[in-house]
Amino acid sequence: MLRNLNYEKIIEKIVFFIKRKLNQSKAKGIVIGISGGVDSAVTAFLAVKALGKERVLGLILPYYENEEIKDAILVCNILGIEYKIISIKSIIEEFEKILGFDSNKIVKGNLMVRTRMVILYSYANAKNYLVMGTSNRSEYLVGYFTKWGDGASDIAPLLNLYKTEIWEIAKKIGVPEKIIQKKPTAGLWKNQTDEDELGINYLILDQILHKMFDLKMKADEISKKLNISLEQIEYVKNLVRKTIHKRKLPPSPKIF
Repeated sequence: MLRNLNYEKIIEKIVFFIKRKLNQSKAKGIVIGISGGVDSAVTAFLAVKALGKERVLGLILPYYENEEIKDAILVCNILGIEYKIISIKSIIEEFEKILGFDSNKIVKGNLMVRTRMVILYSYANAKNYLVMGTSNRSEYLVGYFTKWGDGASDIAPLLNLYKTEIWEIAKKIGVPEKIIQKKPTAGLWKNQTDEDELGINYLILDQILHKMFDLKMKADEISKKLNISLEQIEYVKNLVRKTIHKRKLPPSPKIF
């Protein structure tokens, strides 16, 4: 356990936050990209708890057929929310044709995520809904999200919670165990996992980030406390440093 959290109270606060933000915006409901992973599942469960199933739309946006689609459908069916499955494969292929160059995994992955964002916002605009983000604190701090892609949303109810804390909330609110236990993935290509891309597992990452940001501990203190190498801590610090631009608005010159 990272922080001594009262999860029941946190769930209440998030539910209240969702209700308040929707009322303030005068929106009729919310749309969520349902990936089949724990973050989007927790977001959807909390949204239904706050607003009721009639005001939540789930969009399942795969690039290729995989087990994640079944898990995303499972979440939607458990909650009883309306959902749509829209393959983004033909859209990405058309983009690649127009761009006129062979994209690597990173370019293509970012293109996929931004395409999903465009679809989410199109539905939100058409229905007068808000786009609800599914990003967590762990991924936000190290920049593990696509700028103007999955980092784009109108409200982000999980943004102050580390990944390991979201797993705890998932257990409390009834998210299926198979979704909680499986390896997190963005479903960008076959056998892709978040931890492989990050280069570190979430249990260690969260402990480092918690001590770095919440407790303001220095690298050597963290190393001793967690019994891990300074190289691992520096690796995480570098992830944070090189993605600062993702957590800020675009820079502009001071003219006035």
